[in-house]
Amino acid sequence: MVSKTPQGIAAKLELLREEHRDLDMAISRLADDIHSNELQLKRLKKRKLQLKDYIAKLESLQIPDLDA
Repeated sequence: MVSKTPQGIAAKLELLREEHRDLDMAISRLADDIHSNELQLKRLKKRKLQLKDYIAKLESLQIPDLDA
């Protein structure tokens, strides 16, 4: 569970961004390998997309609500 504090959200975002970068590198390496497993590549891409969505959600929590 993510802490609702700004520091907790920022810490979680940093971890998620790092994992996203790692997945990006792994996907790139697998895509370059002609003997790579297509199912594994699809799973990594799906996980990367899930991370991207979660990162966007957490980033939106960092934006303060403004009364209109």
